[in-house]
Amino acid sequence: MFVSRLDIPVHIRKSSTHLLQARLSDAIDLEAQLKQAHWNVKGKDFFQLHTFFDGVHAIVEEFVDTIAERITTLGGVADGRVQTTASSSSLYEYPLDAHRGESHLKAVSAVLAQFGKALRTDIEAATEGGDADTADLFTQLSRETDKQLWFVEAHLYE
Repeated sequence: MFVSRLDIPVHIRKSSTHLLQARLSDAIDLEAQLKQAHWNVKGKDFFQLHTFFDGVHAIVEEFVDTIAERITTLGGVADGRVQTTASSSSLYEYPLDAHRGESHLKAVSAVLAQFGKALRTDIEAATEGGDADTADLFTQLSRETDKQLWFVEAHLYE
Protein backbone atom coordinates (compact mmCIF):
# COMPACT_ATOMS: atom_id res chain seq x y z
CA MET A 1 0.00 0.00 0.00
CA PHE A 2 1.15 3.49 -0.76
CA VAL A 3 1.62 5.82 2.19
CA SER A 4 -1.33 8.16 2.56
CA ARG A 5 -2.89 10.50 5.07
CA LEU A 6 -6.23 8.90 4.32
CA ASP A 7 -7.83 8.18 7.68
CA ILE A 8 -8.96 4.66 6.74
CA PRO A 9 -6.84 2.03 8.51
CA VAL A 10 -4.47 0.07 6.28
CA HIS A 11 -6.16 -3.28 6.95
CA ILE A 12 -9.51 -1.86 5.76
CA ARG A 13 -7.87 -0.28 2.72
CA LYS A 14 -6.24 -3.61 1.82
CA SER A 15 -9.53 -5.47 2.20
CA SER A 16 -11.40 -2.94 0.07
CA THR A 17 -8.66 -2.94 -2.56
CA HIS A 18 -9.02 -6.71 -2.84
CA LEU A 19 -12.79 -6.40 -3.41
CA LEU A 20 -12.31 -3.57 -5.89
CA GLN A 21 -9.65 -5.46 -7.87
CA ALA A 22 -12.02 -8.40 -8.33
CA ARG A 23 -14.69 -6.09 -9.72
CA LEU A 24 -12.12 -4.24 -11.85
CA SER A 25 -11.21 -7.50 -13.58
CA ASP A 26 -14.90 -8.25 -14.12
CA ALA A 27 -15.63 -4.72 -15.38
CA ILE A 28 -12.78 -4.87 -17.90
CA ASP A 29 -14.09 -8.25 -19.09
CA LEU A 30 -17.64 -6.86 -19.28
CA GLU A 31 -16.36 -3.90 -21.28
CA ALA A 32 -14.68 -6.25 -23.78
CA GLN A 33 -17.79 -8.45 -24.00
CA LEU A 34 -19.90 -5.42 -24.88
CA LYS A 35 -17.50 -4.58 -27.70
CA GLN A 36 -17.76 -8.20 -28.85
CA ALA A 37 -21.54 -7.76 -29.11
CA HIS A 38 -21.16 -4.34 -30.76
CA TRP A 39 -18.79 -5.62 -33.43
CA ASN A 40 -20.54 -8.88 -34.25
CA VAL A 41 -24.28 -8.31 -34.03
CA LYS A 42 -26.19 -9.16 -37.23
CA GLY A 43 -29.83 -9.13 -38.28
CA LYS A 44 -32.76 -6.81 -38.88
CA ASP A 45 -32.02 -4.73 -35.77
CA PHE A 46 -28.31 -4.46 -36.52
CA PHE A 47 -27.92 -0.69 -36.43
CA GLN A 48 -30.08 -0.16 -33.35
CA LEU A 49 -28.25 -2.89 -31.39
CA HIS A 50 -24.82 -1.94 -32.73
CA THR A 51 -25.36 1.59 -31.40
CA PHE A 52 -27.05 0.38 -28.22
CA PHE A 53 -24.21 -1.97 -27.23
CA ASP A 54 -21.72 0.84 -27.78
CA GLY A 55 -23.72 3.02 -25.37
CA VAL A 56 -23.73 0.35 -22.67
CA HIS A 57 -20.00 -0.11 -23.27
CA ALA A 58 -19.41 3.60 -22.62
CA ILE A 59 -21.13 3.32 -19.25
CA VAL A 60 -19.12 0.23 -18.28
CA GLU A 61 -15.95 2.01 -19.39
CA GLU A 62 -16.75 4.65 -16.75
CA PHE A 63 -17.17 1.83 -14.19
CA VAL A 64 -13.65 0.64 -14.99
CA ASP A 65 -12.19 4.08 -14.41
CA THR A 66 -14.19 4.65 -11.21
CA ILE A 67 -13.12 1.32 -9.71
CA ALA A 68 -9.46 1.76 -10.69
CA GLU A 69 -9.35 5.26 -9.26
CA ARG A 70 -10.83 4.06 -5.95
CA ILE A 71 -8.13 1.38 -5.75
CA THR A 72 -5.40 3.97 -6.20
CA THR A 73 -7.12 6.39 -3.81
CA LEU A 74 -6.90 3.68 -1.14
CA GLY A 75 -3.18 3.28 -1.85
CA GLY A 76 -3.34 0.16 -3.98
CA VAL A 77 -2.29 -0.57 -7.53
CA ALA A 78 -5.11 -0.99 -10.05
CA ASP A 79 -4.20 -4.02 -12.16
CA GLY A 80 -5.89 -3.66 -15.53
CA ARG A 81 -3.55 -5.93 -17.45
CA VAL A 82 -5.15 -8.29 -19.95
CA GLN A 83 -3.43 -11.26 -18.30
CA THR A 84 -4.88 -10.36 -14.91
CA THR A 85 -8.35 -9.82 -16.34
CA ALA A 86 -8.27 -13.12 -18.21
CA SER A 87 -7.19 -15.08 -15.17
CA SER A 88 -9.34 -13.24 -12.62
CA SER A 89 -12.68 -12.46 -14.22
CA SER A 90 -15.60 -14.33 -12.71
CA LEU A 91 -17.95 -13.56 -15.62
CA TYR A 92 -19.32 -16.04 -18.12
CA GLU A 93 -17.22 -16.42 -21.25
CA TYR A 94 -18.83 -14.65 -24.20
CA PRO A 95 -20.19 -17.10 -26.78
CA LEU A 96 -18.40 -16.83 -30.12
CA ASP A 97 -21.41 -18.34 -31.87
CA ALA A 98 -23.62 -15.35 -31.03
CA HIS A 99 -24.64 -13.64 -34.26
CA ARG A 100 -28.21 -12.46 -34.24
CA GLY A 101 -29.38 -9.69 -31.97
CA GLU A 102 -31.30 -11.94 -29.60
CA SER A 103 -28.30 -14.17 -28.89
CA HIS A 104 -26.15 -11.11 -28.13
CA LEU A 105 -28.87 -9.62 -25.94
CA LYS A 106 -29.12 -12.85 -23.95
CA ALA A 107 -25.34 -13.08 -23.53
CA VAL A 108 -25.04 -9.43 -22.46
CA SER A 109 -27.97 -9.70 -20.06
CA ALA A 110 -26.43 -12.78 -18.44
CA VAL A 111 -23.11 -11.06 -17.72
CA LEU A 112 -24.76 -7.83 -16.58
CA ALA A 113 -26.88 -9.81 -14.11
CA GLN A 114 -23.81 -11.70 -12.92
CA PHE A 115 -21.85 -8.45 -12.49
CA GLY A 116 -24.73 -6.84 -10.58
CA LYS A 117 -24.97 -9.80 -8.22
CA ALA A 118 -21.23 -9.59 -7.48
CA LEU A 119 -21.54 -5.86 -6.77
CA ARG A 120 -24.32 -6.49 -4.24
CA THR A 121 -22.16 -9.05 -2.48
CA ASP A 122 -19.35 -6.48 -2.39
CA ILE A 123 -21.66 -3.82 -0.93
CA GLU A 124 -22.19 -6.07 2.08
CA ALA A 125 -18.51 -7.00 2.35
CA ALA A 126 -17.33 -3.38 2.17
CA THR A 127 -19.94 -2.32 4.73
CA GLU A 128 -18.97 -5.12 7.10
CA GLY A 129 -15.31 -4.26 6.50
CA GLY A 130 -15.84 -0.69 7.63
CA ASP A 131 -15.44 1.13 4.29
CA ALA A 132 -18.68 3.03 3.70
CA ASP A 133 -17.25 4.94 0.74
CA THR A 134 -16.35 1.80 -1.17
CA ALA A 135 -19.75 0.30 -0.29
CA ASP A 136 -21.33 3.47 -1.69
CA LEU A 137 -19.28 3.16 -4.89
CA PHE A 138 -20.48 -0.44 -5.29
CA THR A 139 -24.07 0.72 -4.65
CA GLN A 140 -23.77 3.36 -7.36
CA LEU A 141 -22.41 0.82 -9.84
CA SER A 142 -25.04 -1.74 -8.84
CA ARG A 143 -27.86 0.71 -9.45
CA GLU A 144 -26.52 1.62 -12.91
CA THR A 145 -25.85 -2.05 -13.77
CA ASP A 146 -29.45 -2.92 -12.90
CA LYS A 147 -30.66 -0.06 -15.12
CA GLN A 148 -28.54 -1.25 -18.04
CA LEU A 149 -29.78 -4.81 -17.51
CA TRP A 150 -33.34 -3.49 -17.69
CA PHE A 151 -32.55 -1.72 -20.97
CA VAL A 152 -30.99 -4.87 -22.45
CA GLU A 153 -33.79 -7.17 -21.31
CA ALA A 154 -36.43 -4.79 -22.65
CA HIS A 155 -35.21 -5.71 -26.15
CA LEU A 156 -36.00 -9.37 -25.47
CA TYR A 157 -39.75 -8.83 -25.01
CA GLU A 158 -42.31 -8.04 -27.64
